[in-house]
Amino acid sequence: MLIMSATFILTINYNLIFKLMEHRLVSQALEDYSEKFTSPENPVLAALNRETNIKVQMPVMLSGYLQGALLQMISYMAAPKYILEVGTYTGYSAICLAQGLKGGQLHTIDINEELESMCSRYIHEAGLENKIVQHIGNAADIIPKLDHSFDLVFIDADKQNYHLYYDLVFDKVPIGGFILADNVLYDGEVILPIAEQSKNAKAIAAFNEKIKADKRVEHVLLPVRDGIMLMRKIAL
Repeated sequence: MLIMSATFILTINYNLIFKLMEHRLVSQALEDYSEKFTSPENPVLAALNRETNIKVQMPVMLSGYLQGALLQMISYMAAPKYILEVGTYTGYSAICLAQGLKGGQLHTIDINEELESMCSRYIHEAGLENKIVQHIGNAADIIPKLDHSFDLVFIDADKQNYHLYYDLVFDKVPIGGFILADNVLYDGEVILPIAEQSKNAKAIAAFNEKIKADKRVEHVLLPVRDGIMLMRKIAL
């Protein structure tokens, strides 16, 4: 029984790896090349990256080196006073986004209280304990209670509620503000026939259609990592 269980687990992992490779946006060689010509990863972020991959379930959820560098660059360009992140995970993207803050704070929300202490430790190591505010709980309940206007919002939480989070944050973003949404290609599943899409992929595909139809934003879908939808609010 033990041998059969081990064989079964290896088969599941192999199939998952095959699926991810099949829909990989950029080859490993090109990703390595891109990293070679990207500013070095901050030592605190490198340590967080390593610990997440060693100790935390589903480390694929981590933004990682290249995407983190992109988020940091976007934050520098936007120079936001307040940032809202929906989906903290272990705090990598929060630390990246907070680099561009101009005198305000980043509020980050996650429902998983088990990762709160790890996030806090790395936020402190990055010297951002006065700039990043952690919220633990349901984002749908927390967002309406936040009394700020957010120049930059990053949505990276449960995929089936992307549409809800978008609606909840929209009025809190000023004209000219930015909203980012992660995983909008969902391992390439969004281009599969609907019958072959997972529940999350269907939700993401519907979210992408919602953004395409929303004339209040300009938008571009960047094929970076698992896809980032970059939106700029142009109307109320």
